[in-house]
Amino acid sequence: MEPILKIDKIEKYYGSRSSLTKAIDNLSFTVEKKEFVAIMGASGSGKTTLLNCISTIDRVTSGHIYVGGVDITKLKGSALNQFRREELGFIFQDFNLLDTLTAYENIALALSIQNIKAADIDARIKKVAEELDIKNVLNKYPYQMSGGQKQRVASARAIITNPKLILADEPTGALDSKSSKMLLERLNHLNDALDATILMVTHDAFTASYAKRVIFIKDGKIFNEFERGNDSRKEFFDKIIDVVTLLGGDLNDAL
Repeated sequence: MEPILKIDKIEKYYGSRSSLTKAIDNLSFTVEKKEFVAIMGASGSGKTTLLNCISTIDRVTSGHIYVGGVDITKLKGSALNQFRREELGFIFQDFNLLDTLTAYENIALALSIQNIKAADIDARIKKVAEELDIKNVLNKYPYQMSGGQKQRVASARAIITNPKLILADEPTGALDSKSSKMLLERLNHLNDALDATILMVTHDAFTASYAKRVIFIKDGKIFNEFERGNDSRKEFFDKIIDVVTLLGGDLNDAL
């Protein structure tokens, strides 16, 4: 079966010919359908650059990225816009909700752009609101919601279009510990119950321990990776901490 995401020998350089920085160094890996994968690495490791290239915010210098069998490094113009709109879901650290729209309208916007019928939009929003426990905030504006509620609304917007791949960029970075745990449990539910495929970038070991596989990046290369398997989340967390220590990361940040 074709993987949902295939990273094939990608490289990314920044700067001029006289002063080049190699952010990603011949990186390859795959993400299968229904996987929940965390990407970890210290600041400057290349994890954010990697996410930007997968999300088509940035372009690779060489190599290829395939999503659902499509080489997205070759997409341009309207085909690229359609790909972003229909195949990817985004969950950002700072939520990126529109302040002038209610939660319902923020979620509906993603479907309206695809010209989905109003009745279908309403049914799909009610279903996802149930899954993410945000029915009570659908008529509220972002300023009336807690950080955790806003992030769950952003998550609903990300999955409402049934994208092939959900990209989460430090999704718990702006949340308190209680809201973080609730969001991560919901992401686990989306992965387990709704078969959502999730790729999450994080520097936080607690957050990463909710994934099913962790890939560690150092200097633009894969440093280590392992799956959770039958480990408890606490056992998986301990293994992650061991690798973070080897990476020379700040354990205070990781915790």
